Amino acid sequence: MEVILREDVEKVGARGSVVKVADGYARNFLLPKRLAVLATDANKKIVDQEREAHLRREAKVKSEAEDLSKLMANLTVTLRHRAGENNQLFGSVTAKDIADALEGQKFHVDRRKIQLDQPIRTLGDHKVSLRLHRDVSTDINVIVEPEQ
Repeated sequence: MEVILREDVEKVGARGSVVKVADGYARNFLLPKRLAVLATDANKKIVDQEREAHLRREAKVKSEAEDLSKLMANLTVTLRHRAGENNQLFGSVTAKDIADALEGQKFHVDRRKIQLDQPIRTLGDHKVSLRLHRDVSTDINVIVEPEQ
C-alpha cells in the first residue's frame, strides 16, 4: 500500500515522502496513529502545496536573515560591567546580556542564536558569532568596559 508520511518514521521515510509499505503496517500502525495518509491524487496535491509553501517560507526567513547579517556585519556592541583586578569581571557577560544590548540598538536577535562557548569573563574586545539561520551567520564585536 502506498502512503504519504505526515511525520518522520524511523526506518520508513521522512515527512512528506510517498512510500510503499505492507498493508497491515499501514492499516494497523501508520494510519490509526495519523503518521500517514493514503497516497491518493488529492492527498499528493495537498502535500505538494504544503511543501511549496514551506519552501517559500524558508526562503523568506533566509533572505531576512541575510539582510540582518549585512546590517550587522561591522556592528560593535559595548557593555559596561563591574570588574576587579587583572581585568576580571565580577560575574560574566552572557548571551542574554548581548541580546539585550542588541535590542537597545534596535536589532531583535534571540539569545539562543548567539554562539558563546563560555560566558565572557574578561574586559576587552571579544568576537561573538551569531547564527541567524541554518545557512547564515555573522560575527559582531563585543567590547566589555569597566563600570565607573
